[in-house]
Amino acid sequence: MKETVLAIAGKPGLYKLVSHAKNSLIVEALDDTHKRIPAFGTDRITSLADIAMFTETDDVPLMKVLASMRDLEGGKVSSVDFRKASPKELHEYFSKILPDWDQERVQNSHIKKLIQWYNILVNAGLTNFEEELAPTEGDNIDDRKEESKNIDDRKEEDKKSKR
Repeated sequence: MKETVLAIAGKPGLYKLVSHAKNSLIVEALDDTHKRIPAFGTDRITSLADIAMFTETDDVPLMKVLASMRDLEGGKVSSVDFRKASPKELHEYFSKILPDWDQERVQNSHIKKLIQWYNILVNAGLTNFEEELAPTEGDNIDDRKEESKNIDDRKEEDKKSKR
């Protein structure tokens, strides 16, 4: 089963999509609490499958970076403590994971967040990043806008035909 794992700006940790409500998404924390909360349209919600890391050539999807981390760590939590690691230690560690990373655009905070997210996912039992966290299938935002416009046009036509 493919998991939809989300990051929500302003809220720590990662969340799993559980359900859709009328004006929100219901998400569950991937930490030990498994607390369910609503995520509203005003929240900046991003699927991990939609994130990429900067490199000197092409951007690399986060799932590939996480898979490389898993392979380096043997499927266990990170050997680097992101809270206590120096910038030099973070850079050396990240160079093992993604050798051609863009050192100007990838900040220390990005590396720390990556390690934190990796640890959350491993502790939640999600380690098959290629399968479980693949991008969700469906229409992109432009298609949804077009579909919404078509629905509005049909409503207008219905109103005119009733007159």
